[in-house]
Amino acid sequence: MSVRPLHTPVSAPANTRVQRGVEFLSVPGPTNIPERILNAMHRRALDFSGPEFIDISMRVFEDLKPVFKTKKGEVFIYSANGHGAWEAAMANILSPGDTVLVPETGNFSNAWAGMAEALHLKVKWIPGDWRHGIDANQVESMLRADTEKEIKAVLMVHTDTATGITSEVPPVRQAIDAAGHPALFVVDAIASLATVDLRMDEWGVDVVLAASQKGFMLPPGVAFVAASERALEAHQNSKMPGSYWRWSDRQSPFHYKRYCGTAPEHVIFGLQESLLMLEEETLEGAFDRHARLAHGVRLCIEKWSEAGALGFNAIVPEERANAVTTITLPDTVDTEEVRAMCRHQFRVAVGGGLGKLMGKVFRIGHMGDNNEAMILGTLGGVEAALKCLGIPVNDGVGTAIDWFVESAET
Repeated sequence: MSVRPLHTPVSAPANTRVQRGVEFLSVPGPTNIPERILNAMHRRALDFSGPEFIDISMRVFEDLKPVFKTKKGEVFIYSANGHGAWEAAMANILSPGDTVLVPETGNFSNAWAGMAEALHLKVKWIPGDWRHGIDANQVESMLRADTEKEIKAVLMVHTDTATGITSEVPPVRQAIDAAGHPALFVVDAIASLATVDLRMDEWGVDVVLAASQKGFMLPPGVAFVAASERALEAHQNSKMPGSYWRWSDRQSPFHYKRYCGTAPEHVIFGLQESLLMLEEETLEGAFDRHARLAHGVRLCIEKWSEAGALGFNAIVPEERANAVTTITLPDTVDTEEVRAMCRHQFRVAVGGGLGKLMGKVFRIGHMGDNNEAMILGTLGGVEAALKCLGIPVNDGVGTAIDWFVESAET
């Protein structure tokens, strides 16, 4: 099978039949949007300076805090995607010329570091191989070596959706403390919040970033930043130029300043419903559901892999994310043909590789509004596509079914 140039999608075959039914959206964002959230958004606009919207908005700001597991922190909402949350965090706690420490975990740690450099920050790297999570011992060593305390923040990606790896947060906090270093601890939880446990206050995280299109089950376009008291203090000394991102401007008594202008009303309406749905399920219930579904996916892929062609990008089983699984393919396989076969023949959308993994992997997202039947539909479509392309795989869907039967509530 030939390998096509990267970034070149495979178009639908000329003889593609008319497709019916829904597409199984199994990319790692945007995720499926529940009907309840779509219905909550399907309403007339409100006067964003009027009492009805302000009441909704203020409740949303407060109701976000338990999701971050913070009582002391303050949450900010931006009309932006996750990249906007990256910039918002750095723009508020750092100044040009400051140094940040970035443990490399994959495409998103690297992109975040690239943004830091664009903001005239200096980046110290802890190199990674994109197949393992963060080594907290290396973080501690780098901080101990920083005797002048030049490093002002540690930027950690909790779940990197490119590599399918989740790194543990508490060991990194412990490493910072063991080194006796004053660096702020910033965690990108864009793909982890509401999918796995993250305890901002208890784990000593100074800034947590999130976005709407992952565990919150919302359309893209809204980003969240939760800041600790320590981060808010650091903000007072930040000399980063700008206005839109600044926390002090958004803490104005004038409500419209919380959004630096017109509020993204309809996503806020959806967010209100999303938070209600998470409250009904409970965060722990959402964590358990993501773990159960992810385990079924992994069991299926393990069975596929026994035929020798496929594998997990994340080498350490305990580091495999509950949000997304990144699957390796042989160099002889055109990954875009795999994705095209999934999409056009079986109505399953899966993610492609990013950065160094482009053309080498495909990704199955299993976060947000998902259940066992949806997962089985995705796995069945992917397995059928692989077999259509002659890629050797053992029957794996039945293994996932067996797990879901075993774990079903009786």
